[in-house]
Amino acid sequence: MLQNTGKLAGCTLFITGASRGIGKAIALKAARDGANIVIAAKTAEPHPKLPGTIYTAAQEVEAAGGKALPCIVDIRDEKQVGEAVKKAVEMFGGIDILVNNASAINLTGTLDTPMKKVDLMLGVNMRGTYMTSKLVIPHLLKSRSPHILNLSPPLNLNPVWFKNHTAYTMAKYGMSMCVLGMAEEFRGQIAVNALWPKTAIQTAAMDMLGGEEVGKQCRTSDIMADAAYAILSQPKDYTGHFVVDEDILREQGIQDFEQYAVQPGHPLLPDFFLDEAPEVLAQQMEQHGATPAFKSSSSTTPPSSGPIESTFDVIRGVINDDLVKSTQGIYQFDLSGEHVGVWFLDLKSGSGSAGPGQPSIKADVIMTMDSKDFSKMFAGKLKPTMAFMSGKLRIKGDMTLALKLEKLMGRMYKAHL
Repeated sequence: MLQNTGKLAGCTLFITGASRGIGKAIALKAARDGANIVIAAKTAEPHPKLPGTIYTAAQEVEAAGGKALPCIVDIRDEKQVGEAVKKAVEMFGGIDILVNNASAINLTGTLDTPMKKVDLMLGVNMRGTYMTSKLVIPHLLKSRSPHILNLSPPLNLNPVWFKNHTAYTMAKYGMSMCVLGMAEEFRGQIAVNALWPKTAIQTAAMDMLGGEEVGKQCRTSDIMADAAYAILSQPKDYTGHFVVDEDILREQGIQDFEQYAVQPGHPLLPDFFLDEAPEVLAQQMEQHGATPAFKSSSSTTPPSSGPIESTFDVIRGVINDDLVKSTQGIYQFDLSGEHVGVWFLDLKSGSGSAGPGQPSIKADVIMTMDSKDFSKMFAGKLKPTMAFMSGKLRIKGDMTLALKLEKLMGRMYKAHL
Protein backbone atom coordinates (compact mmCIF):
# COMPACT_ATOMS: atom_id res chain seq x y z
CA MET A 1 0.00 0.00 0.00
CA LEU A 2 1.07 3.59 -0.60
CA GLN A 3 2.14 5.17 2.67
CA ASN A 4 0.45 8.35 3.88
CA THR A 5 2.80 11.33 4.00
CA GLY A 6 0.62 13.90 5.75
CA LYS A 7 0.35 16.11 2.65
CA LEU A 8 -3.43 16.29 2.93
CA ALA A 9 -3.45 17.24 6.62
CA GLY A 10 -5.90 20.09 7.17
CA CYS A 11 -7.15 19.99 3.55
CA THR A 12 -10.88 19.91 2.90
CA LEU A 13 -12.09 17.36 0.36
CA PHE A 14 -15.59 17.54 -1.13
CA ILE A 15 -16.31 13.98 -2.35
CA THR A 16 -19.48 13.03 -4.19
CA GLY A 17 -20.78 9.50 -3.72
CA ALA A 18 -18.57 9.01 -0.66
CA SER A 19 -20.92 6.86 1.40
CA ARG A 20 -19.48 3.64 -0.03
CA GLY A 21 -17.07 2.12 -2.54
CA ILE A 22 -14.25 4.07 -4.15
CA GLY A 23 -15.48 7.43 -2.86
CA LYS A 24 -15.39 6.24 0.73
CA ALA A 25 -12.00 4.59 0.24
CA ILE A 26 -10.55 7.92 -0.98
CA ALA A 27 -12.16 9.67 1.99
CA LEU A 28 -10.60 7.26 4.48
CA LYS A 29 -7.17 7.53 2.85
CA ALA A 30 -7.26 11.32 3.19
CA ALA A 31 -8.69 11.10 6.71
CA ARG A 32 -5.57 9.25 7.86
CA ASP A 33 -3.66 12.46 7.10
CA GLY A 34 -6.10 14.43 9.23
CA ALA A 35 -8.11 15.86 6.33
CA ASN A 36 -11.62 17.28 6.48
CA ILE A 37 -14.10 15.26 4.41
CA VAL A 38 -17.42 16.45 3.04
CA ILE A 39 -19.43 13.31 2.33
CA ALA A 40 -21.88 14.41 -0.38
CA ALA A 41 -24.16 11.48 -1.19
CA LYS A 42 -27.83 10.46 -1.32
CA THR A 43 -27.94 7.58 1.16
CA ALA A 44 -29.11 8.83 4.54
CA GLU A 45 -31.04 5.70 5.53
CA PRO A 46 -29.73 2.12 5.27
CA HIS A 47 -30.35 0.64 1.83
CA PRO A 48 -31.65 -2.96 1.60
CA LYS A 49 -29.03 -3.94 -1.01
CA LEU A 50 -26.22 -1.37 -0.70
CA PRO A 51 -23.88 -0.95 2.28
CA GLY A 52 -23.38 2.25 4.27
CA THR A 53 -24.89 5.70 4.66
CA ILE A 54 -23.39 9.19 4.79
CA TYR A 55 -23.49 8.91 8.58
CA THR A 56 -21.72 5.55 8.86
CA ALA A 57 -19.11 6.84 6.42
CA ALA A 58 -18.66 9.95 8.59
CA GLN A 59 -18.07 7.74 11.62
CA GLU A 60 -15.38 5.82 9.75
CA VAL A 61 -13.72 9.05 8.59
CA GLU A 62 -13.52 10.36 12.14
CA ALA A 63 -12.27 7.02 13.44
CA ALA A 64 -9.48 7.20 10.83
CA GLY A 65 -8.35 10.60 12.11
CA GLY A 66 -10.26 13.06 9.94
CA LYS A 67 -13.18 15.42 10.43
CA ALA A 68 -16.43 14.70 8.62
CA LEU A 69 -19.42 16.65 7.35
CA PRO A 70 -22.15 14.33 6.03
CA CYS A 71 -24.48 16.06 3.56
CA ILE A 72 -27.55 14.61 1.85
CA VAL A 73 -26.89 15.48 -1.78
CA ASP A 74 -28.40 14.43 -5.09
CA ILE A 75 -25.82 15.94 -7.44
CA ARG A 76 -28.54 16.49 -10.04
CA ASP A 77 -30.08 19.06 -7.67
CA GLU A 78 -28.31 22.42 -7.90
CA LYS A 79 -29.84 23.66 -4.65
CA GLN A 80 -28.67 20.61 -2.66
CA VAL A 81 -25.15 20.85 -4.08
CA GLY A 82 -25.02 24.57 -3.37
CA GLU A 83 -26.17 24.11 0.21
CA ALA A 84 -23.56 21.39 0.81
CA VAL A 85 -20.82 23.63 -0.58
CA LYS A 86 -21.97 26.48 1.68
CA LYS A 87 -21.98 24.20 4.76
CA ALA A 88 -18.49 22.95 3.90
CA VAL A 89 -17.08 26.46 3.65
CA GLU A 90 -18.79 27.54 6.86
CA MET A 91 -17.52 24.53 8.79
CA PHE A 92 -14.00 24.17 7.39
CA GLY A 93 -13.24 27.63 6.03
CA GLY A 94 -12.97 26.62 2.39
CA ILE A 95 -12.60 23.70 -0.03
CA ASP A 96 -9.25 22.50 -1.38
CA ILE A 97 -10.12 19.37 -3.33
CA LEU A 98 -13.16 18.19 -5.28
CA VAL A 99 -13.50 14.49 -6.09
CA ASN A 100 -16.27 13.85 -8.63
CA ASN A 101 -16.89 10.20 -7.87
CA ALA A 102 -20.69 9.83 -8.04
CA SER A 103 -21.78 7.89 -11.10
CA ALA A 104 -24.70 5.96 -12.60
CA ILE A 105 -24.34 2.97 -14.90
CA ASN A 106 -26.64 1.00 -17.20
CA LEU A 107 -24.95 -1.23 -19.77
CA THR A 108 -27.68 -1.60 -22.38
CA GLY A 109 -28.02 -0.82 -26.05
CA THR A 110 -29.91 2.09 -27.56
CA LEU A 111 -33.24 0.31 -28.05
CA ASP A 112 -33.12 -1.27 -24.61
CA THR A 113 -32.26 1.85 -22.60
CA PRO A 114 -35.31 3.76 -21.26
CA MET A 115 -34.98 7.54 -21.43
CA LYS A 116 -35.32 7.61 -17.65
CA LYS A 117 -32.02 5.72 -17.45
CA VAL A 118 -30.43 7.97 -20.08
CA ASP A 119 -31.47 11.05 -18.10
CA LEU A 120 -30.13 9.51 -14.89
CA MET A 121 -26.71 8.74 -16.36
CA LEU A 122 -26.35 12.09 -18.11
CA GLY A 123 -27.70 13.90 -15.05
CA VAL A 124 -25.38 12.26 -12.54
CA ASN A 125 -22.26 11.59 -14.56
CA MET A 126 -21.98 14.56 -16.90
CA ARG A 127 -24.25 17.33 -15.62
CA GLY A 128 -23.62 16.52 -11.95
CA THR A 129 -19.86 16.60 -12.42
CA TYR A 130 -20.01 19.85 -14.39
CA MET A 131 -22.37 21.55 -11.93
CA THR A 132 -20.54 20.46 -8.79
CA SER A 133 -17.27 21.64 -10.31
CA LYS A 134 -18.84 24.98 -11.26
CA LEU A 135 -20.08 25.56 -7.69
CA VAL A 136 -16.85 24.46 -6.00
CA ILE A 137 -14.31 26.19 -8.31
CA PRO A 138 -14.71 29.68 -6.75
CA HIS A 139 -13.51 28.19 -3.47
CA LEU A 140 -10.76 26.13 -5.08
CA LEU A 141 -9.34 29.32 -6.57
CA LYS A 142 -8.67 30.51 -3.01
CA SER A 143 -6.81 27.32 -2.04
CA ARG A 144 -3.05 26.83 -1.95
CA SER A 145 -3.28 23.32 -3.41
CA PRO A 146 -6.50 23.12 -5.43
CA HIS A 147 -7.46 19.91 -7.21
CA ILE A 148 -10.39 18.47 -9.12
CA LEU A 149 -10.26 14.72 -9.62
CA ASN A 150 -12.90 13.01 -11.78
CA LEU A 151 -13.33 9.25 -11.65
CA SER A 152 -13.61 8.86 -15.40
CA PRO A 153 -11.77 7.12 -18.25
CA PRO A 154 -9.40 8.30 -20.98
CA LEU A 155 -11.29 9.52 -24.06
CA ASN A 156 -10.96 6.39 -26.16
CA LEU A 157 -12.95 6.70 -29.40
CA ASN A 158 -12.71 3.04 -30.40
CA PRO A 159 -16.32 2.28 -31.46
CA VAL A 160 -16.30 -0.97 -29.50
CA TRP A 161 -16.76 1.08 -26.32
CA PHE A 162 -19.86 2.76 -27.75
CA LYS A 163 -21.62 -0.03 -29.60
CA ASN A 164 -23.10 -1.96 -26.68
CA HIS A 165 -23.84 0.91 -24.26
CA THR A 166 -23.80 4.23 -26.12
CA ALA A 167 -25.68 6.17 -23.41
CA TYR A 168 -23.34 5.08 -20.61
CA THR A 169 -20.24 5.86 -22.66
CA MET A 170 -21.60 9.30 -23.57
CA ALA A 171 -22.32 10.05 -19.93
CA LYS A 172 -18.98 8.78 -18.64
CA TYR A 173 -17.02 10.53 -21.36
CA GLY A 174 -18.85 13.72 -20.40
CA MET A 175 -16.96 13.58 -17.12
CA SER A 176 -13.70 13.13 -19.01
CA MET A 177 -14.48 16.06 -21.28
CA CYS A 178 -14.85 18.21 -18.16
CA VAL A 179 -11.25 17.28 -17.36
CA LEU A 180 -10.09 18.10 -20.86
CA GLY A 181 -11.76 21.50 -20.88
CA MET A 182 -11.32 22.65 -17.28
CA ALA A 183 -7.66 21.62 -17.13
CA GLU A 184 -6.96 24.14 -19.89
CA GLU A 185 -9.41 26.73 -18.63
CA PHE A 186 -7.85 26.79 -15.16
CA ARG A 187 -4.27 25.86 -16.03
CA GLY A 188 -1.90 27.38 -13.47
CA GLN A 189 -4.79 27.85 -11.03
CA ILE A 190 -6.34 24.42 -10.40
CA ALA A 191 -5.08 20.92 -11.12
CA VAL A 192 -7.79 19.01 -12.98
CA ASN A 193 -7.22 15.30 -13.64
CA ALA A 194 -9.02 12.00 -14.23
CA LEU A 195 -8.41 8.62 -12.61
CA TRP A 196 -9.54 5.24 -13.93
CA PRO A 197 -8.77 1.68 -12.80
CA LYS A 198 -6.83 -0.75 -14.95
CA THR A 199 -8.93 -3.64 -13.66
CA ALA A 200 -12.44 -4.02 -12.32
CA ILE A 201 -12.83 -2.82 -8.73
CA GLN A 202 -15.00 -4.67 -6.23
CA THR A 203 -17.85 -2.36 -5.32
CA ALA A 204 -21.56 -2.76 -4.67
CA ALA A 205 -22.20 -1.67 -8.26
CA MET A 206 -19.85 -4.33 -9.60
CA ASP A 207 -21.52 -7.00 -7.48
CA MET A 208 -24.91 -5.98 -8.89
CA LEU A 209 -23.59 -6.07 -12.45
CA GLY A 210 -21.57 -9.25 -12.26
CA GLY A 211 -22.99 -11.26 -9.37
CA GLU A 212 -21.22 -12.79 -6.41
CA GLU A 213 -18.59 -14.59 -8.46
CA VAL A 214 -17.21 -11.43 -10.06
CA GLY A 215 -15.49 -10.32 -6.86
CA LYS A 216 -12.52 -12.64 -7.14
CA GLN A 217 -11.76 -11.14 -10.58
CA CYS A 218 -11.44 -7.65 -9.06
CA ARG A 219 -9.10 -5.50 -7.05
CA THR A 220 -10.23 -3.70 -3.91
CA SER A 221 -11.01 0.01 -3.83
CA ASP A 222 -7.76 0.53 -1.88
CA ILE A 223 -5.81 0.74 -5.14
CA MET A 224 -7.96 3.63 -6.34
CA ALA A 225 -7.62 5.36 -2.97
CA ASP A 226 -3.84 5.06 -3.13
CA ALA A 227 -3.76 6.31 -6.73
CA ALA A 228 -6.03 9.25 -5.88
CA TYR A 229 -3.79 10.12 -2.94
CA ALA A 230 -0.75 10.14 -5.24
CA ILE A 231 -2.50 12.54 -7.65
CA LEU A 232 -3.85 14.84 -4.95
CA SER A 233 -0.38 15.10 -3.41
CA GLN A 234 0.96 16.67 -6.62
CA PRO A 235 1.36 20.44 -7.15
CA LYS A 236 -1.31 22.29 -9.10
CA ASP A 237 0.75 22.30 -12.28
CA TYR A 238 0.14 18.54 -12.49
CA THR A 239 -2.98 18.89 -14.62
CA GLY A 240 -4.82 17.54 -17.67
CA HIS A 241 -3.77 13.95 -17.05
CA PHE A 242 -5.90 10.85 -17.62
CA VAL A 243 -4.30 8.59 -15.05
CA VAL A 244 -4.60 4.81 -14.73
CA ASP A 245 -4.28 3.63 -11.14
CA GLU A 246 -1.57 1.04 -11.68
CA ASP A 247 0.56 3.37 -13.79
CA ILE A 248 0.84 6.16 -11.22
CA LEU A 249 1.44 3.72 -8.38
CA ARG A 250 4.32 2.16 -10.31
CA GLU A 251 5.72 5.68 -10.60
CA GLN A 252 5.41 5.91 -6.82
CA GLY A 253 7.47 2.77 -6.40
CA ILE A 254 4.69 0.23 -5.82
CA GLN A 255 5.64 -3.13 -7.34
CA ASP A 256 3.43 -5.60 -5.49
CA PHE A 257 -0.10 -5.32 -6.89
CA GLU A 258 -1.26 -8.67 -5.53
CA GLN A 259 -1.87 -6.85 -2.23
CA TYR A 260 -4.79 -5.10 -3.89
CA ALA A 261 -6.39 -8.26 -5.31
CA VAL A 262 -9.59 -9.57 -3.76
CA GLN A 263 -8.25 -13.07 -4.43
CA PRO A 264 -4.47 -12.94 -4.99
CA GLY A 265 -3.32 -15.02 -7.95
CA HIS A 266 -6.71 -15.04 -9.68
CA PRO A 267 -6.89 -13.58 -13.23
CA LEU A 268 -8.20 -10.02 -13.16
CA LEU A 269 -10.99 -8.56 -15.24
CA PRO A 270 -9.79 -5.60 -17.38
CA ASP A 271 -11.82 -2.44 -16.99
CA PHE A 272 -13.58 -0.66 -19.85
CA PHE A 273 -12.12 1.97 -22.17
CA LEU A 274 -8.40 1.22 -21.85
CA ASP A 275 -7.41 -0.37 -25.19
CA GLU A 276 -4.79 1.66 -27.01
CA ALA A 277 -5.70 0.24 -30.42
CA PRO A 278 -8.17 -2.37 -31.73
CA GLU A 279 -5.44 -5.01 -31.99
CA VAL A 280 -4.44 -4.40 -28.37
CA LEU A 281 -8.06 -4.72 -27.32
CA ALA A 282 -8.36 -7.98 -29.24
CA GLN A 283 -5.32 -9.38 -27.50
CA GLN A 284 -6.62 -8.37 -24.07
CA MET A 285 -10.05 -9.83 -24.72
CA GLU A 286 -8.68 -13.13 -26.01
CA GLN A 287 -6.43 -13.45 -22.97
CA HIS A 288 -9.53 -13.25 -20.79
CA GLY A 289 -11.66 -15.64 -22.79
CA ALA A 290 -13.68 -13.08 -24.75
CA THR A 291 -14.16 -12.47 -28.47
CA PRO A 292 -12.62 -9.35 -30.03
CA ALA A 293 -15.15 -9.05 -32.86
CA PHE A 294 -18.67 -7.80 -32.12
CA LYS A 295 -21.14 -9.16 -34.63
CA SER A 296 -24.85 -8.62 -35.00
CA SER A 297 -27.19 -11.45 -34.18
CA SER A 298 -29.59 -13.16 -36.55
CA SER A 299 -33.11 -14.43 -36.04
CA THR A 300 -32.74 -17.30 -38.48
CA THR A 301 -33.41 -20.86 -37.41
CA PRO A 302 -30.13 -22.68 -36.80
CA PRO A 303 -29.08 -25.84 -38.59
CA SER A 304 -30.04 -29.14 -37.00
CA SER A 305 -26.49 -30.34 -36.52
CA GLY A 306 -23.18 -28.97 -35.37
CA PRO A 307 -21.53 -27.99 -32.08
CA ILE A 308 -24.44 -25.88 -30.81
CA GLU A 309 -26.92 -28.70 -31.45
CA SER A 310 -24.53 -31.05 -29.65
CA THR A 311 -24.41 -28.68 -26.70
CA PHE A 312 -28.21 -28.56 -26.55
CA ASP A 313 -28.34 -32.35 -26.72
CA VAL A 314 -26.35 -32.34 -23.48
CA ILE A 315 -28.54 -29.60 -21.98
CA ARG A 316 -31.69 -31.56 -22.73
CA GLY A 317 -30.14 -34.61 -21.10
CA VAL A 318 -29.63 -32.91 -17.75
CA ILE A 319 -32.87 -30.90 -17.48
CA ASN A 320 -35.01 -32.19 -14.62
CA ASP A 321 -37.89 -31.04 -12.43
CA ASP A 322 -35.57 -29.80 -9.67
CA LEU A 323 -33.64 -27.62 -12.14
CA VAL A 324 -36.89 -26.13 -13.45
CA LYS A 325 -38.22 -25.53 -9.94
CA SER A 326 -35.04 -23.82 -8.73
CA THR A 327 -34.56 -21.64 -11.83
CA GLN A 328 -38.01 -20.52 -13.04
CA GLY A 329 -36.66 -18.69 -16.06
CA ILE A 330 -36.78 -18.81 -19.86
CA TYR A 331 -33.59 -18.00 -21.76
CA GLN A 332 -33.14 -17.10 -25.42
CA PHE A 333 -29.69 -17.20 -27.03
CA ASP A 334 -29.16 -15.10 -30.16
CA LEU A 335 -25.96 -16.50 -31.63
CA SER A 336 -23.77 -14.95 -34.29
CA GLY A 337 -20.52 -15.99 -35.92
CA GLU A 338 -19.93 -19.37 -37.54
CA HIS A 339 -23.12 -20.99 -36.23
CA VAL A 340 -25.75 -18.27 -36.54
CA GLY A 341 -29.15 -18.89 -35.00
CA VAL A 342 -31.60 -18.54 -32.15
CA TRP A 343 -31.92 -21.13 -29.40
CA PHE A 344 -33.96 -21.34 -26.21
CA LEU A 345 -33.74 -22.91 -22.77
CA ASP A 346 -37.08 -23.13 -20.94
CA LEU A 347 -36.60 -23.81 -17.25
CA LYS A 348 -40.00 -22.49 -16.26
CA SER A 349 -42.70 -24.43 -18.09
CA GLY A 350 -43.64 -28.04 -17.29
CA SER A 351 -40.57 -30.26 -17.05
CA GLY A 352 -38.40 -27.88 -19.04
CA SER A 353 -37.21 -27.93 -22.64
CA ALA A 354 -34.47 -26.65 -24.92
CA GLY A 355 -33.84 -26.42 -28.63
CA PRO A 356 -33.67 -24.29 -31.79
CA GLY A 357 -35.81 -21.22 -32.43
CA GLN A 358 -37.56 -18.83 -30.09
CA PRO A 359 -39.35 -20.12 -26.97
CA SER A 360 -43.14 -20.50 -27.16
CA ILE A 361 -43.44 -18.12 -24.19
CA LYS A 362 -41.65 -14.77 -24.14
CA ALA A 363 -38.09 -15.13 -22.83
CA ASP A 364 -37.21 -13.63 -19.46
CA VAL A 365 -33.62 -13.16 -20.60
CA ILE A 366 -32.15 -12.69 -24.09
CA MET A 367 -28.42 -13.21 -24.43
CA THR A 368 -26.56 -12.18 -27.56
CA MET A 369 -23.09 -13.63 -28.19
CA ASP A 370 -20.82 -15.38 -30.66
CA SER A 371 -21.64 -19.06 -31.14
CA LYS A 372 -18.12 -20.25 -30.32
CA ASP A 373 -18.30 -18.41 -27.02
CA PHE A 374 -21.61 -20.03 -26.18
CA SER A 375 -19.82 -23.36 -26.50
CA LYS A 376 -16.95 -22.09 -24.36
CA MET A 377 -19.39 -20.85 -21.75
CA PHE A 378 -21.19 -24.15 -21.45
CA ALA A 379 -17.89 -26.07 -21.35
CA GLY A 380 -16.80 -24.04 -18.34
CA LYS A 381 -14.06 -22.18 -20.25
CA LEU A 382 -15.78 -18.78 -20.18
CA LYS A 383 -17.86 -17.44 -17.30
CA PRO A 384 -20.94 -15.37 -18.19
CA THR A 385 -19.85 -12.57 -15.82
CA MET A 386 -16.45 -12.39 -17.51
CA ALA A 387 -18.09 -12.35 -20.94
CA PHE A 388 -20.57 -9.66 -19.90
CA MET A 389 -18.02 -7.36 -18.29
CA SER A 390 -15.68 -7.79 -21.25
CA GLY A 391 -18.42 -6.44 -23.49
CA LYS A 392 -18.88 -9.47 -25.70
CA LEU A 393 -22.07 -10.76 -24.08
CA ARG A 394 -25.15 -8.54 -24.26
CA ILE A 395 -28.02 -9.17 -21.88
CA LYS A 396 -31.61 -8.00 -22.17
CA GLY A 397 -34.19 -8.77 -19.52
CA ASP A 398 -34.13 -10.06 -15.96
CA MET A 399 -30.57 -9.54 -14.71
CA THR A 400 -31.13 -11.75 -11.64
CA LEU A 401 -32.03 -14.70 -13.85
CA ALA A 402 -29.12 -13.86 -16.13
CA LEU A 403 -26.73 -14.09 -13.19
CA LYS A 404 -28.17 -17.51 -12.32
CA LEU A 405 -26.82 -18.82 -15.59
CA GLU A 406 -23.25 -19.06 -14.27
CA LYS A 407 -24.27 -21.54 -11.55
CA LEU A 408 -26.71 -23.18 -13.92
CA MET A 409 -24.04 -23.84 -16.55
CA GLY A 410 -21.74 -25.22 -13.88
CA ARG A 411 -24.40 -27.66 -12.67
CA MET A 412 -25.14 -28.81 -16.20
CA TYR A 413 -21.50 -29.25 -17.06
CA LYS A 414 -20.84 -31.31 -13.93
CA ALA A 415 -23.91 -33.42 -14.61
CA HIS A 416 -22.72 -34.04 -18.15
CA LEU A 417 -19.30 -35.15 -16.89
